[in-house]
Amino acid sequence: MTLSILLQAAATMGVAKMGAALGAGLAAIGAGLGIGKIGGSALESIARQPEASGDIRTNMIVAAALIEGAAFFAIIICLLIVL
Repeated sequence: MTLSILLQAAATMGVAKMGAALGAGLAAIGAGLGIGKIGGSALESIARQPEASGDIRTNMIVAAALIEGAAFFAIIICLLIVL
């Protein structure tokens, strides 16, 4: 039963390409929102405690890089589905 569902899904590659495009778009939007939230929270934290700005900035850059890496991974997987 599961095999027949998978074979039917493979036969309709147009739907798979549309799903991959939606996945890539959602990954980019999610990464943008996440990095924006990190930046806003970091600026608020620096405004409250200016003496800790170096540590906050470092942690913000590390977190943004992790989010960006996950977004790139999701976009690459979606592009592999399209090709």
